[in-house]
Amino acid sequence: MADTAALRERRKQAVNPSFGASASASASSSDSDSESSSPALTKTQTNVPTTKGKKTKSPSQYASDEDAPGITLLDILRSIVFVVIASCGLSYVVTRNSWVWGVERPGWTRVEKWREVWNGPLQLTDLDLPQYSGTQPDTPIYLAINGSIYDVSAGRKHYGPGGSYHFFAGADASRAFVTQCFTEDRTPDMRGVEKMFLPLDDEEVDREIEGKIGKKGMKLLREREGREARKKVKEALGHWTAFFENSAKYPKVGTVKREKGWETKGPEPTLCERAEKGRKKRTMPTGI
Repeated sequence: MADTAALRERRKQAVNPSFGASASASASSSDSDSESSSPALTKTQTNVPTTKGKKTKSPSQYASDEDAPGITLLDILRSIVFVVIASCGLSYVVTRNSWVWGVERPGWTRVEKWREVWNGPLQLTDLDLPQYSGTQPDTPIYLAINGSIYDVSAGRKHYGPGGSYHFFAGADASRAFVTQCFTEDRTPDMRGVEKMFLPLDDEEVDREIEGKIGKKGMKLLREREGREARKKVKEALGHWTAFFENSAKYPKVGTVKREKGWETKGPEPTLCERAEKGRKKRTMPTGI
């Protein structure tokens, strides 16, 4: 009979596998209840980490991640070079004449500046200056104004042959800077330039003025006109002198060497036609 009952039990398990599992679970539950009811036993719970919802990496993937290179110094240098080149190109496209957005190069970065410091200021005579007019491509272009020599080689397209300011190169053309007579006045001699700012004498108007202020008053008026004219010459020349003195693009390289008293020797230059035509007749002063 026992063998027959055991055989039936095996058939039930074969037909319904969960039956055996239920029986085992019931047995385990009964054992657990007996353990919990025993005061001598303690229950320890262990938290097992779960990987549910996360993708795991294979050992080969971990190895490839470790071997992957990060940002190197070479990458940074390449990026900087690219940005610099792109900026220079865009600057030339926008400005049409500058690779650095029109920023002037500091004087201390120029070879001529350090050469002047090393060798001392350059001294040339008026006869030496024409050698530096830009006609020879291997020599610098020098321009002089008020006795100071400036290197304008950086503006070769303006001061070199064919340039709009070429008449200033290779000479001290201080007089032309004021009179704007670029052909006749390529000279440093400033004598008589103030005449361009003096009013022309008008016999009728002068007689009327003299009748109101007298001969002494007329003399004082002419003296005042002379002072104002000389002041205008000084301001006009000073404008261009300051331009070159403050220019980082055109460094000062020396001075023009001349004999003492040169400005009073020789005949006084005549006022050029353009400057003469710009003069106006004297008018009645205000307040008379």
